[in-house]
Amino acid sequence: MEFLYEYGLFAAKAATLVVALLLAVGGVIGLASRQKAGKGELEISSISERLDELKLHASQLILSKDEWKKQEKADKKQKKAEQKKGKEETEKHQANLFVVDFKGSMDAHEVDALREEITAILCIAKPEDEVLVRLESGGGVVHGYGLAASQLQRLRDANIRLTVAVDKVAASGGYMMACVADKVIASKFAIIGSIGVIAQLPNFNKLLKKHDIDWEQHTAGQFKRTLTVFGENNDEGRQKFREELEEVHKLFKSFVQEHRSELDLNKVATGEYWYGSQALALKLVDELQTSDDLLLKANQDKKIFQVKYTQKKNLMEKLGKSAGIALESTLGKLWQKSQHPL
Repeated sequence: MEFLYEYGLFAAKAATLVVALLLAVGGVIGLASRQKAGKGELEISSISERLDELKLHASQLILSKDEWKKQEKADKKQKKAEQKKGKEETEKHQANLFVVDFKGSMDAHEVDALREEITAILCIAKPEDEVLVRLESGGGVVHGYGLAASQLQRLRDANIRLTVAVDKVAASGGYMMACVADKVIASKFAIIGSIGVIAQLPNFNKLLKKHDIDWEQHTAGQFKRTLTVFGENNDEGRQKFREELEEVHKLFKSFVQEHRSELDLNKVATGEYWYGSQALALKLVDELQTSDDLLLKANQDKKIFQVKYTQKKNLMEKLGKSAGIALESTLGKLWQKSQHPL
């Protein structure tokens, strides 16, 4: 009887704990679900300060004590000279370089942040200032990258000098953005080009017929739908679909030609891509250089700022991200154990 009593007491405690946990989790989820999505936040940080700190730290590591003292004296002397000229006058003539990062996905949803970043720059930029966009994208949907390219065009329209740096890839929609710039630089093995259009979709009509499943689709307008995933496609629809792709390709080529008139479109608008050194020969880019080298050089006579717009996440999104990280970690550990059983 004593055993049964203790067992019952343990079960009651366990049940109470489970109920309490469920109530707590339910309360958090309820609070999170009522919370609206957070507003975005603009961040502007100094890349110049970061580079100066890196240089200072590197000097401390490699210079001897005597060399370090000489370096300190030289720096102090330079600062005094600048102060003597007048701090206000020095700052007045020093241009700014605003840096924006764009790492584009297939649906180009990053354009939401880009439009905020460009708007912020246009609000504060002076005529002598410049913008550097560090671009990385293999392309995606036409309307998304068309809008992204239009955001960069806003800088050109405002007579703000624009440079696009491609360290890894700017293909298809990515190159549509890059070609807007006054100057395009690329690393030697960056992937450039792919001025073409592609569309592909599966068709399950034969599979549906095999299992006696009917599919109905009703449209108004001869070409409201050219190709379908479940219906039976015909040559007329295929031909119309190809014509639509050709039309988009013409628009793409016209856009590139407008911004880089020196290009031979018969050579470069074939849908192929090239590496940086080849792209330079084809005039798709203007110079072989990494964004890192450009920033180091610019830091000699410009103030460099990074402009970044981030969307704040509500509690539900943060919980979802935390749960995803925890799940990924657990699956990773299980995978390691399965590969290296004890």
